[in-house]
Amino acid sequence: MPVRLADKAYDTNEIIAAATELGMEPVIPPKSNRKEKRGYDRALYRLRHLVENGFLDFKQWRGVATRYARRTASYLAACQLRAVMIWSKLF
Repeated sequence: MPVRLADKAYDTNEIIAAATELGMEPVIPPKSNRKEKRGYDRALYRLRHLVENGFLDFKQWRGVATRYARRTASYLAACQLRAVMIWSKLF
């Protein structure tokens, strides 16, 4: 079953109903002011958060964020270099 991952900001009845109609399982944490709390897959939501933080860390490098490279190959090389730098921080 496909999954719809989103932030708390997308916790509306319309979005959840639309995702369910399309055959998706909504993995959206409920807002704190929601009267009827729903369950969601916390482990999957935690992975979504890790991926989002990875992209944020990736885009903090000015050369990637503003895309200074004029050629596609140069931009790809800058992205690969940044990915290696992020990966090396993990180990």
